[in-house]
Amino acid sequence: MPRNGPLIKKIESRSANIGVIGLGYVGLPIVIAFCRAGFQVTGFDIDPVKVDLLRNGKSYIKHITPERIRETGGLFTPTNDFSALSGMDAMVICVPTPLNEHREPDLSFVFNTTREISRYMRKGQLIVLESTTYPGTTDGEMRELLGSSGLRAGTDYHLAFSPEREDPNNGKFSTRTIPKIVGGYTPACRDAACALYSTIVEKVVPVSSTRVAEAAKLLENIYRAVNIAMVNEMKVLFDRMEIDIWEVIEAAKTKPFGFHAFYPGPGLGGHCIPVDPFYLTWKARKYDVTTKFIELAGEINTNMPYYVVQKTIEALNESGKSIRGSRVLVLGLAYKKDVDDMRESPSLKLLEILKARNCQVDYNDPFIPAVPNLRRYSINKRSVALTAENLGRYDCVIIATDHSAYDPDFIMENARLIVDTRNLLKKFSRSGKVVRA
Repeated sequence: MPRNGPLIKKIESRSANIGVIGLGYVGLPIVIAFCRAGFQVTGFDIDPVKVDLLRNGKSYIKHITPERIRETGGLFTPTNDFSALSGMDAMVICVPTPLNEHREPDLSFVFNTTREISRYMRKGQLIVLESTTYPGTTDGEMRELLGSSGLRAGTDYHLAFSPEREDPNNGKFSTRTIPKIVGGYTPACRDAACALYSTIVEKVVPVSSTRVAEAAKLLENIYRAVNIAMVNEMKVLFDRMEIDIWEVIEAAKTKPFGFHAFYPGPGLGGHCIPVDPFYLTWKARKYDVTTKFIELAGEINTNMPYYVVQKTIEALNESGKSIRGSRVLVLGLAYKKDVDDMRESPSLKLLEILKARNCQVDYNDPFIPAVPNLRRYSINKRSVALTAENLGRYDCVIIATDHSAYDPDFIMENARLIVDTRNLLKKFSRSGKVVRA
């Protein structure tokens, strides 16, 4: 296809119709960005509840306000009618790529979406995958599935990969200011995708192939997973040595070069870091390579909720109580502070482990009033009110997420025993009723 064909001209004139498939934490910000750039955007999702909320100008994501939805005006059309894909000039796929019960890649959402697209494809369209995956997905399985349409990638339509880099509720970076990596199946595919994204981001980073773009995304998150595992392992060691890991980190990060601070916690959460490394380790087996370093990091991070529970058991024992029958309150169900996102949150694992230990466990989270149906967990609970009376009813309070709404002084004054995994109570670290974990 020509390097500067009719599609790029339509993009530059804002007359291209944009389709975004998957209206979650990644897809919805992309929709808003394209609408702000002046495009007509159709949002596709299989969840009718989400579609109805968006049609009525409502949001189901905390950091995306209803005002931002309504600001899209008549430019945004949410739907679950996938036949409308035939009218799109460019399609951006933002669907989940979780792990299955064996911690292997589950690309069913991507492949089902691809099959649906192939039913309505026409010549001249651009298809971009943003969902994190292993190298070779876009130009391999996905291209083959799209081939059922009778159209050829790079000849009849454009195919590209551009990894999402959303960080929910990040006050420093937004969709527009985060550089966008773009890899195409052919140079013309890359040029079309670069032209598309240059309308909504300040900097586009072209790379030589879809596989490089896929690998770059994995490297970003594996880098974080490995370093978090290292500091989690050091936390366990320094606890035995009676050294404050948080003070160590603060001291080390005064070095102006060669050191980047990572912080320990109760485990890994979010849609990327706990999942993405396993996409590469799975793919590596096909090349007879064992990724020992990455797998060890995964093992350490996966075991952190068990470490927190063990510290809780020891803390209760010191106060003359058994975990069995004790009342425990977990503060924070979201995977990080001030968001309502609990995908892969270690707090969910904490609740599961504590329940298995036969203790009475509840949770509080100001952003998650009730636990919805989840693929991996069966937790039928609602958030309890964070009052002085309620705090005092529990034998132990575990701080799993350091939401800004959590007042250290209030918790310290009213809780009997506290296991702090986030250093929220750092000024009370020497108190006998505060245990670091």
